[in-house]
This record gives sequence, C-alpha cells and structure tokens, in this order.
Amino acid sequence: MKGLNLAEAYYREVGRPMIRERFAECEDRLAVGLAGPGSECFGFDDEISRDHDWGPAFCLWLTDDDFLQIGDRLQQAYLELPPTFMGFGPRQPSLGEEWRVGASRTSDFFRHFTGLGRPPATPQEWLRIPEPNLAACTNGKVFCDPLGDFSRWRQILLDYYPEDVRLKKIASLCITIAQTGQYNFARSMRRGELFSASYSVVKFCADAIAMVFLLNRRYAPFYKWLHRAVRGLPLLGREVHERVGALLKAAEPEQQEEIMEAVSVLLADELRRQGLSDSASDFLLDHAARVQANITDARLRQRLSA
Repeated sequence: MKGLNLAEAYYREVGRPMIRERFAECEDRLAVGLAGPGSECFGFDDEISRDHDWGPAFCLWLTDDDFLQIGDRLQQAYLELPPTFMGFGPRQPSLGEEWRVGASRTSDFFRHFTGLGRPPATPQEWLRIPEPNLAACTNGKVFCDPLGDFSRWRQILLDYYPEDVRLKKIASLCITIAQTGQYNFARSMRRGELFSASYSVVKFCADAIAMVFLLNRRYAPFYKWLHRAVRGLPLLGREVHERVGALLKAAEPEQQEEIMEAVSVLLADELRRQGLSDSASDFLLDHAARVQANITDARLRQRLSA
C-alpha cells in the first residue's frame, strides 16, 4: 500500500464522514489532500519509510478567516480520528514534524516552504526559494478543494519558474557541471586528491540531474530522491538515470571520465535543441554565456555565477 493511496482512502472513509457530521457548514470551504516533504508525497515510500511520519493521515487546508473560526476545533476533531486504518498505523511523527498533517492555514503551508505569505512575484523571490521546497509543496495530491483557494496558489507554483529564472539556473549549472565532471575530476585524480575527485563525481551527478529537471520544467526534489525521480522525466530522464548509476559503480577513472563526458554531451545537445545555446561545443562552460544572453531581465543577465 502506497501512503498517498492510504491517505486518500482514510480521508474518504473516515475523515469525510467526520467533517460532514461535525463541520457540514464548512465542508465546501475545506481543501483536503496530502503534500509536503514525506516520501509518500513523492510516491517513493516503501516498507522502510513506515518507521516514522507515515500512516493514515491527511491535510486540511483552510483560509486564514476559516482557520480563525474553526481551526482549533477541526484539529481536535482530526486528532480524535481512529489512529489505525486498513491494518496500518498508528502514525509515528518525528519530533517537530507534527505540522505535516492535520488542519492548517493555506498561507502557513506555503509560507513554510517559500517564506512568503503569497506566491512569489519577482525573479529575486523565486531564486531565494530552495528548489526542493518548491518540489515538496507541489507534490502529492489534492483530494478535494471546492473553494479552490489552495489549488490556485499551488497552480501558480506548478506553472513553474519564470523563464528568466530557469535560464539563470541553467547557466549556473553549465558552469558547475563543466568544472566538476569535465575539468576538475581528471586534474584531482592526477594529483591524487581522492576527496576532491570523489566530491567532483557526486557534485557532477547532482548538478546534471538538476539540469535535467530544469530542461523538463520540473522542480528537483530533496537530494535523497534526485536519482530515483529523474528516471520518470520525459527529456533525458532515463538516459541520465542510467548513466549516473553506471558512473557511481565505475571502478576506473577513465571509465568515470567517459561517462561524465557522455552525460555532458547529452545536456549540450538538449540545450541546442531547446534553442538555449548555439554553441557547437560539448564543453558546458561554453554554453553558460549563451544561455545567460537569452535572459531578458537586465539585472539577472549582468552577472554569470555558479
């Protein structure tokens, strides 16, 4: 049983009857679902996941005014629901993670992840939000939202970064991917610097996967799920997933260099295919300035940095 399916069944068979019995006048104003940092919200949960923050549970998202009116009572009613369901539970929340489920303000939910009491409105606001946070507050599933307030906010984030922000992040990754995999790894190995060589490999993998997410216009999740998540992306997802797996298993530096170069070529080809760069080079550093030049916001275009 996947946690997201369990949560939806728990809401429909246990939670919804409680709401209709005790909060009927507000049912058409409540958004219900499950989203956030948990592995089940990404669909990656397994038996190992069930030791904490997993089990029958769901989120209730309210407007600020509605939360003032019924938030405390709704949360108390939620806590009185049966702790077990379909043979699963009770849920064991980690210390300080109790907020993940139950009743909360829509504004508080998104503020927790974005630091804003409204959707981001400027490139600078978008850039300040950690990308895994955007992945976490747009994952999972909304089971119902008759008022539509939660879904409207969520959809603004799901519509993805403004293009200038996406280009800025892609240009920066062109630099770091080139530095780690196409330049510094080989130099570190020649010097016998095993730490910097190993770090170069891991950093290359993380940044290459992050680039694939940007090329697909999807938010990259927390590092623990990066490799698993990239496999499902339509553009380069399976190819990069397989090559990263092979890279991490490779025993010889020459083989590692070859795989990193192959991944870099795939990324360079996709940059050209999307019209983001016209450089014929496969060295990704050569693409950084070309991608940066497409940014329309003069302030974002002025400085190129990793």
